[in-house]
Amino acid sequence: MATVVASDAAVIHPETVQSVLGEEITVRRAEFNAEDDIIDAAADAAALIVGVDDHVTATVFEHCEQLRIVASAGVGVDNIDVEAAAEHDITVVNVPEYCTEEVSTHAVSLLLAGVRRLGVYDRAVERGQWNWQDGRPIHRLSEQTVGFLSFGKLAKHTAKKLDGFECDLVAADPYVGAEEMADYGVEEVAMDELLDHADHVSIHAPLTEETQHLFDREAFEKMSDMAVVVNVGRGPIVDEEALRWALENDEIGAACVDVLDSESPEESPLAERDDVIMTPHAAFYSEESVTDLNEHLARDIQAVFNGTKPEGLIAPDGD
Repeated sequence: MATVVASDAAVIHPETVQSVLGEEITVRRAEFNAEDDIIDAAADAAALIVGVDDHVTATVFEHCEQLRIVASAGVGVDNIDVEAAAEHDITVVNVPEYCTEEVSTHAVSLLLAGVRRLGVYDRAVERGQWNWQDGRPIHRLSEQTVGFLSFGKLAKHTAKKLDGFECDLVAADPYVGAEEMADYGVEEVAMDELLDHADHVSIHAPLTEETQHLFDREAFEKMSDMAVVVNVGRGPIVDEEALRWALENDEIGAACVDVLDSESPEESPLAERDDVIMTPHAAFYSEESVTDLNEHLARDIQAVFNGTKPEGLIAPDGD
């Protein structure tokens, strides 16, 4: 009987995985606080389901000889050594589309909250103030331009949801052509043009060597002084110290972020600022998305056990 070991990450529901795999497969939960925990728990496992904070290294693959598949409970696989997995003939899968609706809705929500200065108003009211001028200046969104860094599936859905607001849309993404962007009412621009001409920017890019701290002081200096920066991509794309500096010096208007560099708000230089809205990496979440996530993971594990290609296969070269 094959064994599946699932991380204790809150997003992973072993009972849902078990319901898909059936009684012939054993699914058990384990707590992963360190590399040794994963090695001990997965010593007899054929499949491993991990959360975003569980790091699966080459050492894990060297010790877990029965392992056939590692399933990431999310979109990213930054926490898994994909190259080492391939060297050990271990399949890596993720679930790239389970939360497209949720993340795009969250991005629009953050943008609107920033544009309408909801964080500023809310905190002012908490302090006993009741003055509409606390949020000044606010401008009509229909007369502004929203720019996207990266124009993949999530950004495309966000663009569709912004269509009714009648704002102009632009995007910078070297991997998506102008014609494809035009299908969503979006104009292709270079990165410098995005910074110069967009009133607000929504970040949807993956974390790579090219995007690490792409938004630094120089980038913020080029942006509109009323710009709202939304980040639903990866935290380290934004240099948080540079973002704090930009806010303090009125280089931009507000920041609305679902991701942080360290994912620890008390360590962030953005904490407790009226011009920053933070959500705790929650853009992916709905009850439905979590169910979809676990069912998809289970189907991919089942596919590998059956010798067929899983839908969420991650190739070592990222293709």
